[in-house]
Amino acid sequence: MYSKFRNEIAAGGAVDDPNAIKNNSATTFVTLFVVVGLLAWLGVKNPWSLVFVAGLIVSVFLHELGHFVTARRTGMKVTQFYMGFGPRVWSTRRGEVEFGVRALPIGAFVRIVGMNNLDDCDPADESRAYRQQSYPKRILVITAGSIMHMIIAAVLFIGVYATAGRFGDTNELLVYGAPAASSPAEQIGLQAGDQILAINSTEITSRPELIQAIIANKPGDSVTVVFKRDDQTFSERTNLISNPVNSKVAFLGVSTDSYQYVRQSIFGAARYGLYDVVTSVRASVGGVFVVVNPVNIFSNVTADDPDLMTRPTTVVGASQIGGEIGRSEGLKGVLILLAGVNVFVGVFNMLPLLPFDGGHAAIATYERFRSRRGRVYRADVGKMVPVATTVVALLVMLLFAGLYLDITSPIG
Repeated sequence: MYSKFRNEIAAGGAVDDPNAIKNNSATTFVTLFVVVGLLAWLGVKNPWSLVFVAGLIVSVFLHELGHFVTARRTGMKVTQFYMGFGPRVWSTRRGEVEFGVRALPIGAFVRIVGMNNLDDCDPADESRAYRQQSYPKRILVITAGSIMHMIIAAVLFIGVYATAGRFGDTNELLVYGAPAASSPAEQIGLQAGDQILAINSTEITSRPELIQAIIANKPGDSVTVVFKRDDQTFSERTNLISNPVNSKVAFLGVSTDSYQYVRQSIFGAARYGLYDVVTSVRASVGGVFVVVNPVNIFSNVTADDPDLMTRPTTVVGASQIGGEIGRSEGLKGVLILLAGVNVFVGVFNMLPLLPFDGGHAAIATYERFRSRRGRVYRADVGKMVPVATTVVALLVMLLFAGLYLDITSPIG
């Protein structure tokens, strides 16, 4: 078992002989029943969660498609393209490639022959092995998955910004909801959708400015509220009352917000979309080290109220977040969340450790620096297997900790 584990870590996928193992009908039926049942339950409970999960599945498929296409285009031999890990559920062969689905929906893999010195392959295929290719080709193929995640994120950001808009400060403070009962705001007739322009002579463009303009007065003071409705400007005078929470603070009694979705031109959407990919990458780099920190995992598991910003989570928790955002924001909110998840997964996958793609990229880079003219250096990946085993153990701990928190402390 350890030998198989070691070989699969080194190869980046299953190493069993596709000709020696046939599809198991019982495994196929049970897996199909469980997966379809879970998806149906998810769709009934919250359709937006199902939309988010479907987006994740498509993202994982496109990640592997990036590896598959670049490997084939650069002359490498690809033997397997699987969604999932573990026992086969279904498979079919097209040419030299076996396509299929496996029982555990925790990822996917594309099998390229000859990844390193531990990955034996047919001598006839050695010229098409990954390890025999030039450094630029190897880097292109191994980073293609993460590059695909960045492309997905950019497309989602740009598409949402150009159609539904980008959420941001509009510098226009709008009233939302009905004013508080018997409040000064209700007395002067403020309505949802009105834009507050000024308090006395102070121009207002954001909620903090409105709050400062109100609390600069005392309860009982008279103020002039200037607001716009349907292109008409109104100016109404009213007396402020005491805040229900603190009687010494003045109170107008209206809910406002200057942040809205603003539709962008295609050029503006592209500019903002690429900018948000870059800023998300920067945030994800720091987030990766928080997520994999064992101290952070332990503190969240033992906490009465896990920290929503640092707690580990799984697709269960992510779908909960997607469902809640879908309820409040609709499809645009789910797609923006999906874009952010793609960026994080792309960054996470490039950690320079096996079994991540970043580990294979680090090995290729190390070999490139150690190679000299006329002599090609090959790293002994066997020495890296203990570290890779530790990484896998950490990932398993992260998975179970996240699943535990998602069940015992559901998000939303």
